Amino acid sequence: MKTKLAVLIFLIAGAALTSAQPLKRDTAVFIEKKNEFFDSIKTTLDAFYKKESTVKKGIAVNFGTFDSPHSISEFTSYRHNPPVSQAVSGMCWCFSTTSFFESEIFRLYKRNIKLSELYTVYWEYVEKARGYIKSLGSQEFGEGSESDAVIRIWKNHGIVPASAYTGLLNGQPFHDHRKMFEELKTYLESVKASKSWDIESAERVVRTILNKYIGAPPEKITVDGKEMTPQEYLKKVVKLDLDEYIEFVSLSDRPYYQWTEYDVPDNWWHSKAYFNVPLNDFMSAVKSAIRAGYTIAIGGDVTEPGIYGCAGIAVIPTFDIPSEYIDESSRIFRFKNGTTGDDHGVHLVGYVEKNGRDWYLVKDSGSGSRNNSHPGYYFFHEDFVKLKMLSVMLHKSAVRNIISKIK
Repeated sequence: MKTKLAVLIFLIAGAALTSAQPLKRDTAVFIEKKNEFFDSIKTTLDAFYKKESTVKKGIAVNFGTFDSPHSISEFTSYRHNPPVSQAVSGMCWCFSTTSFFESEIFRLYKRNIKLSELYTVYWEYVEKARGYIKSLGSQEFGEGSESDAVIRIWKNHGIVPASAYTGLLNGQPFHDHRKMFEELKTYLESVKASKSWDIESAERVVRTILNKYIGAPPEKITVDGKEMTPQEYLKKVVKLDLDEYIEFVSLSDRPYYQWTEYDVPDNWWHSKAYFNVPLNDFMSAVKSAIRAGYTIAIGGDVTEPGIYGCAGIAVIPTFDIPSEYIDESSRIFRFKNGTTGDDHGVHLVGYVEKNGRDWYLVKDSGSGSRNNSHPGYYFFHEDFVKLKMLSVMLHKSAVRNIISKIK
């Protein structure tokens, strides 16, 4: 009897608390989504190609109900190069990670360097084509890749400063890889159809296509009057120990504290260099690293009603899932059913704590971020990172406590 009475009292108290503190409910609105920066790029390019632009509509949360930061000045942020647009291309993985490594150079050596994203992209296309031939056409061949591809390319091919290789032809206003990618894909499909699996011959054709659209990368560069190869530039000027970086994922369908394959299409070479950690450790790594002065390369899903370039923020609305229900189960559920995908890489460069929750300053090379009062940036709420961001790359010194759990 006493137990039943206690339960009744608990239920009544809970009901009273619920009625006294109603849950916040976000509302969905239908808007004509705009992306003025991307539209300006397309207008310029389409005028050249003489094409017409189209307008898209979609659903979004009512962003006006969120108590978000209003300016970059509210954030504690760390040295990073200004945002650079990837324009019409799938190069976010390289732009975000290159920006991250530029910040690492400054953090470690207090030197400001702007590196070439397109040099890495060029060689990644070559490596991707070689992998496609080796797999007899069964491997993914797309525009995207992952952060650790930058490490792989630099180790194999070196890197050069941005001034040495832009990937833009004379007079070209923006990057535009549509025709280049289509030609590469068409060629590789023809190789598959004819079963002409000659890697060296295919590489020559692929490089000819790349050279036509983004130019041939330099074999030697001159820095402060000294001639050097891209490998020498990496060793003597960039000076980063690329083995001192680690990438975390949090996927509850496999063992924690072990290395795992990140099974997304852009991990086309099936890298298993991802350390799988519980969600609490994943978020702890982000929160502690950014407070300790580190920046972070981070990637995940940005195709949600809670992110919109004109609003400049990224949140999780309650009609998706209330904040208190974001956990490992809700995260893996969305990853497995495809509603969370690996579609964009960004650079997390700062934070501010507001009403007991973190907001993160995110540098973004995508066009959507160019349409707000802080062009080139988004403000990500920590719930958005917790539910929708799938991978983070950091310097090992920022997360020694988590790395010590490696089995």
